[in-house]
Amino acid sequence: METFACYDTELGLLEVGCDRGAVTSLHWVDKIAHPHAPTALSDEAARQVRQYLAGERREFDLPLAPSGTDFQRAVWDALCAIPYGETATYGEIARALGRPGAARAVGAAAGRNPVWLVIPCHRCVGTNGALTGYAGGLWRKEKLLALEKSLLTER
Repeated sequence: METFACYDTELGLLEVGCDRGAVTSLHWVDKIAHPHAPTALSDEAARQVRQYLAGERREFDLPLAPSGTDFQRAVWDALCAIPYGETATYGEIARALGRPGAARAVGAAAGRNPVWLVIPCHRCVGTNGALTGYAGGLWRKEKLLALEKSLLTER
């Protein structure tokens, strides 16, 4: 049975969904929509997100079980291949998947990513680097990209 827990972060209220020992969803919400039932795994996911936001973590070490179609999963895998602090366009991902005309489909699949931040859909941008589409709000996407770029230039 999927359980949900909410945590305060500097980018807002984070909701973590877990089921059978894996994170099934992770995203920011405006209000608590499910009963708050924290687990050791949801606590760990929130801890890792806070570390990321504090600049102390670049990668996540969490068991994931996002639900999606084969195409969505392929897009999510491609998103995970975008290095920390870098971006790729929806078109570049479509070409990498062998579907050069599918930039919009890639955008739709990225938008259905249930595990924000861990599957870094914020690193996917429009043509010429334009910030487009982020279910968590473009202001969060901008902050996440700025955080990653600033930490890369510090080191």
